[in-house]
Amino acid sequence: MIKRVEDLTIDEAKEELASLANRIAELDVAYYRDDAPLLDDAEYDALKRRNQEIEQNFPALIRADSPSLRVGAPIATDFNKITHTVPMLSLEDIFSDEDVVAFLAKVKRFLGMADSEDIEVVAEPKIDGLSFSAVYRNGQLVSGATRGDGTTGEDITANLKTIRQVPLSLRKGTDLFETVPDLIDIRGEVYMAKEDFFELNRMQEEAHKKIFANPRNAAAGSLRQLDAQVTAERRLSIFAYACGEADPITWKTHYDYLQQLKKWGFPVNPEIKLCHNIKEMLDFFHQITEKRSSLPYDIDGVVYKVNSLELQNRLGFIARSPRWAIAHKFPAEQAITRLNHIRIQVGRTGALTPVADLEPVNVGGVIVRHATLHNADEIMRKDIREGDMVVVQRAGDVIPQIVRVLPEKRLPDSKPYVFPSVCPVCGSRAVREGDDAVIYCTGELFCPAQQIEALKHFVSKDALDIEGLGNKNIELFFEKGWIKNAVDLMNFKANHELELIGLDGWGLKSAHNLFEAIEKARQGVPLERFIYAIGIREVGEATARLLAHNYHSWQAFRSAMESAEAYEQLTHIEGIGPVMAQFITDFFQEEHNRILLTQLENIMKIKDYVAPIQKQGPLFGKHIVFTGTLETMTRPEAKAKAQAAGAKVISSVSAKTDYVVVGANPGSKQTEAEKLNIMQISEKEFKQMLDV
Repeated sequence: MIKRVEDLTIDEAKEELASLANRIAELDVAYYRDDAPLLDDAEYDALKRRNQEIEQNFPALIRADSPSLRVGAPIATDFNKITHTVPMLSLEDIFSDEDVVAFLAKVKRFLGMADSEDIEVVAEPKIDGLSFSAVYRNGQLVSGATRGDGTTGEDITANLKTIRQVPLSLRKGTDLFETVPDLIDIRGEVYMAKEDFFELNRMQEEAHKKIFANPRNAAAGSLRQLDAQVTAERRLSIFAYACGEADPITWKTHYDYLQQLKKWGFPVNPEIKLCHNIKEMLDFFHQITEKRSSLPYDIDGVVYKVNSLELQNRLGFIARSPRWAIAHKFPAEQAITRLNHIRIQVGRTGALTPVADLEPVNVGGVIVRHATLHNADEIMRKDIREGDMVVVQRAGDVIPQIVRVLPEKRLPDSKPYVFPSVCPVCGSRAVREGDDAVIYCTGELFCPAQQIEALKHFVSKDALDIEGLGNKNIELFFEKGWIKNAVDLMNFKANHELELIGLDGWGLKSAHNLFEAIEKARQGVPLERFIYAIGIREVGEATARLLAHNYHSWQAFRSAMESAEAYEQLTHIEGIGPVMAQFITDFFQEEHNRILLTQLENIMKIKDYVAPIQKQGPLFGKHIVFTGTLETMTRPEAKAKAQAAGAKVISSVSAKTDYVVVGANPGSKQTEAEKLNIMQISEKEFKQMLDV
């Protein structure tokens, strides 16, 4: 006979809560992961009620893996940030069978393998959802985060705990010798099944609330609720498929890791296949393409991952993606509609980008109203005209574009489109630069469109990330004449506090939040974010990080860029070519840019670059040149290992070179090293320095 809750001793309550937590977790796995319920709903609910009653009587005994955590936490005021110890990188996209062949060939070249050799690759359906990270210590879930910018995500621990497929504690398998890592960061995708998506929209419509465009948006909106109780009410699902930090690692292949995830209680996609050659990879892609519409969840392609962890470690990473994995996206879905109007958008660099305003059309479940036309040459090549019936597709299922026109449906009075010779915003001349396909406004910061876009970029998520300064507010403040540049923006509170509080839609609290966000940026922005924020043409996040890594501080970077040797220095940095080097040096030669930068330096702090935590061995911070043929690794592999050790790999020998790694049959670089008395080391010595 079951004891009444009020009659339980502390020890009995503690023991029963542990038993209930384990039993309910087992039932959740059977129901949500295996689709094989062990109890009916009434019996399951009775267990949950019993757990809740015991917790109410013994609140000090509530466990970290308590089933009651599934109902959600109270409303939060904001998401805290969590820094990923291992970055959550994105994958490079490919779109054809030929691209898959090229990817595998590139991997083999990097590893020095013959084309005839096979590599095991795990093929996984690419779930169209929101990436998550779940960190477990001693088997207990301690934190959950979104991918964010790859380095820092939002703390969604309370929300993640409401998803019943997420184990609150890792189960041990049937093997008595099997252990759970002391620390492991399990990663995967939160998604909403199609059936649950349709049911959610039905309920939203009945309640006269927002209708979600697709399951991915519904999943993202549900997971990122400040009120975790709302998340708990939405039926979200997960698939686990990746690993961040782990200690210890007891598996040797990615496929083995996926099997281990199942033992710990995580759902793993049942369609995943271990492929042994290129034929099996492509067969899997075409088979899953045929099954796509019948799957209970949305996918937008297939991810290929080299199976061996040893090979993954050798291959390493480039910029923001691994060399050992790639995403093979599905062909874009298409639809036919009318192009009503072609308008010109002016970007922050002055690029004039033609945009097609379309008769709204459903493309792959998303209503498309606009499409990019890229540039004037593209309009001319496809003979795109206003009033044409056109075929539209979402490239990579994301960016709408026009594939072709249907000339047989063209209106009789149709005329070829004439690209403007002046900026539609400021009236300045619009010109091409050399062989560039893009036409640019020459108005620069005289052009209001460029000013507005530069401001939007400056405060964007990957730049200063100032909350409360969305595109509409930037446009409003600019229109009122309150901000014209980044300096005005950083001084916004001092100049316009009273005006903002009196503005329709703004009150003391919202104004305070905005001023606080601006002040936070003034108090310190990381160097790589600031370099990205100032809007140097062609300098994206990866290049900004590369520059920050090489110069470490803002003053060192600016001083170098304003010197006569700036261009030469930049071209010696691996990953920066002559065109980008010219854009960077041109930016610092412009007087108005230098004035603006000086003003920003005086009102905000730019933090020195902090490199990702890594062992600072003998190669850290050293400049290395390779010459000759290496015996135990390929040249790309050696470069990647040196960079992973914190070294800077350069292409030519100079007085700043620390080491020249000499292989068989060295060239003129060895001679140059001897002239400059640069230390030469063998491949064996290089590897020893890597292992220190």
